[in-house]
Amino acid sequence: MTTDRRLGQIDALRGIAALLVVLFHFTSKYQELYGHTSPLMFSLPWGHLGVNLFFMISGFVIFMTLSRTVQAADFLVSRFSRLYPAYWVAVLLTFGLTSLLGLPGKTVDIGTALLNLSMVHGFANVPHVDGVYWTLEVELLFYAWALLAFRLGGLPRVHILLALLLALRLSYFCLEQFAQVSLPYIAYRLLILQYIPWFAAGIMVFRLGSGMDSSRRDGALLIMAVTVLAIVESTSMGALALLFSLLMWAAARGALRPLAHPLLVWLGAISYTLYLLHENIGWALIRRAQQAGVEAHVSIALALVVSLLLATALTRWVEQPAMRWIRQTYRAHRSATRGDVAASSH
Repeated sequence: MTTDRRLGQIDALRGIAALLVVLFHFTSKYQELYGHTSPLMFSLPWGHLGVNLFFMISGFVIFMTLSRTVQAADFLVSRFSRLYPAYWVAVLLTFGLTSLLGLPGKTVDIGTALLNLSMVHGFANVPHVDGVYWTLEVELLFYAWALLAFRLGGLPRVHILLALLLALRLSYFCLEQFAQVSLPYIAYRLLILQYIPWFAAGIMVFRLGSGMDSSRRDGALLIMAVTVLAIVESTSMGALALLFSLLMWAAARGALRPLAHPLLVWLGAISYTLYLLHENIGWALIRRAQQAGVEAHVSIALALVVSLLLATALTRWVEQPAMRWIRQTYRAHRSATRGDVAASSH
């Protein structure tokens, strides 16, 4: 099985993915929305593809977690403690800072901000406090389907489930492309068909790296996911999925030693909070700085440093302690409940 050291390399990949998304938003996306006051020496128009790597890593990590899960409540507490406390603070912090600094077209009222705390506000078409939150909806849907498969005993047959979803994704594309027939969008959204090939690839990389006795089926499903992406998106996206798969497989085996560098370990540790905090706060800082005459590259560097510092603080003082407390409280309650049941049986 995957060791903690090797998991650290997977986390480092997640940190790199988060940094790519940050640089994309601070360079290319900001230029598109507001325009930098001077030409940039670099931009990262492809940095948004870090999100695709996020989805692959989620497939890997969630099925690793489920392989060690005894009951559904364990998984629910694990995911809740990982996602929600840091997210709640990030929502309030982003709302407060963007309201203070101003960010045309991106700020919301307090009622909308409070609805964002649910993380499922997107299903009711409630605007996001920060645009990156759309991916959290996708993640929650993936967790829900993965947990349902676990509860129904479907994990050993995950190849069949994923093959059906990939076939459905391909059907949506072919009917739209060649017959001008649009299948129901609600099913497309709820089944996360647009992103299911990325999750599927991550799941198969986990299984291939875990020494499970179905490597032929795992490999075939991985190739199917890559092929579907090459057909419905582009050959370059299929190639990218294959490249990401190879990188994750090597990281899961502990073979990418540069990923063990302390800087990348730190970046991996703060990747979730960095992702949550960077976009609107960073844009508001860049805009204010450039309005004050700060050179474009300096304003981007300032926003990056502030984002990294805020993410580090949120990870250290909110995410990690809240996660430990919730999980310890849950384990203590579960142990006490088992003790009561054992005592009553005598």
